[in-house]
Order: sequence, then C-alpha cells, then structure tokens
Amino acid sequence: MKVFSRLTAIAVTVGALLGSVSVALAGLGQPSPWQIGFQESATPVMDDITSFHNFLLWVIFAIGGFVLVLLLIIIVRFNSRANPTPSRTTHNTPLEVLWTIVPVIILALIAVPSFRLLFVQLDVPKPDLTVKVTGKQWFWTYAYPDNGNFEFDSLMIADKDLKPDQLRLLSVNNEMVVPVNKVVHVLVTGADVIHSFNVPSFGIRIDAIPGRINDTWFKATKEGIFYGECSELCGKDHSFMPIAVRVVSEDDFNAWLAKAKQQFAADGPATPTNMVAAAAPAQ
Repeated sequence: MKVFSRLTAIAVTVGALLGSVSVALAGLGQPSPWQIGFQESATPVMDDITSFHNFLLWVIFAIGGFVLVLLLIIIVRFNSRANPTPSRTTHNTPLEVLWTIVPVIILALIAVPSFRLLFVQLDVPKPDLTVKVTGKQWFWTYAYPDNGNFEFDSLMIADKDLKPDQLRLLSVNNEMVVPVNKVVHVLVTGADVIHSFNVPSFGIRIDAIPGRINDTWFKATKEGIFYGECSELCGKDHSFMPIAVRVVSEDDFNAWLAKAKQQFAADGPATPTNMVAAAAPAQ
C-alpha cells in the first residue's frame, strides 16, 4: 500500500503542475513557448472542440486510474508470496458481461458529442462573407468573390524585413481580413500539390486539393490577428507558408475592403519563384 500512496502522490503533483502551466501558456491566435494546451478559442466551434477534448481527458484519466488501481491490487494481493497456491478460476460470467457492456457504454457516451461536433463543423450556416483560399508552392492566395472578386497573395515576411511587432515565420505581407462576429465561408483548393489550411484558434483545418474545392467555416468572436500554417507536407518550403487572419470590426472591414479593391485590382496577384526571398515588408 506504500507503493500505491507514493504513486498517487506523484500523479496528483504532476497533474496539478501540468494543469497550472497549460492555462498560463496557451495563447490567443498564436503559439506560446512551452505551450501544452490548445490555443485560446476564438470561435464557437473551437469552444466545442475544447470542451470535447476536456471531456475526453476526464474519461481517459478515469479509465487509466481504474486500470492502475486494478494492477496495484493484483501486484499486492495476488503475488506469489501472498498466494503460494494460485487460483484455478477460468470463467466469471458476470465479470465477462461487465467488461463487454461497460466499454460499449463508454464509447456511446463519447460518440454522441463527437457526432454533434462533426455536424457543427461540416454544416455551414448561411454565410455573411465568402473567401476563396488557394494553396500554392509556397504561399496562399485569397479571393473575395462576394466583394468585387479581387484577389491577392499572402507571403511570409523574411527575417531581415521583420518589424519589432511581427512574428518570425508567422507574419505575412498581406493578411486575410474578415469582420468580427460574422460567418465566413472558406472555399479551399490547391494550385499544384496538396496543402492544408489550418488556423488553431478557429478550430479549422482542411486540405487544399488541386482540382477540388473543399469548404469550411468560422465565426470569429474576438478581434486580433490569428495565425496558422500549412499542415500538409507540400515541398521544400512547406514550413514557410504561414496563415494570418486579421479579425476587425465591421466598419474597419468595410474601410479595408474599399482600399483593397483598388490596390489589388491594380496590382494583381504576384507569382514569386522563391517565397522567402521575394516576401516584402508588411504594409
């Protein structure tokens, strides 16, 4: 029983430390050093994902704790010294029924919120804005078909061009801009190879496949800049095609929209041969 007490104390201490650290280190819209938990949620879907994740953790801890207790009981009560003459029991019908039914019940409890979450992610509400995202080697192109049908390229800012308030490997020259508290329908495709559009704080990740249009959606409830990255191995500069989504008020979005229509309609999309070398400083 001393072994059990020590293991319990260690488990409680480690759990308390991990719990306190993860809350402090999970950032909003960007990764944090030594982060353990998810990034802070900025959409209702990500709220659901976080809740489901926390629910699963309790289920996992309960199952793990139950198995640990059984193992410790077996070690203490059924070792060769405590039982020099081993039991000859081969069947226990009630026990066999229980270890069949209980896992089924646990899986059913997990399946219900899981299916609900999948439905919420895949069922796109009536959108307030549509943005088409095209993954290219190795940058992103954003188009706004509902608002003038202009498009622009978003390239990572090279280290030498970074400003003090910009993040290395995450800041871009042209951010995807959307209004806060609006449903954004995102159409995702690829121009060359398979990419993956992933923004952790929004709880979205979907493959950009050449010749096919996938779709997802989000409704950002907080203003700010939210970062992501391509999450599909797509070539030598895979790690240099970040995603930056700036969420602003509706008035600021309309002002940006008026300016963007003129700027990007005149400039047109760029086609650099080397994304890192060609990336320009942020405007």
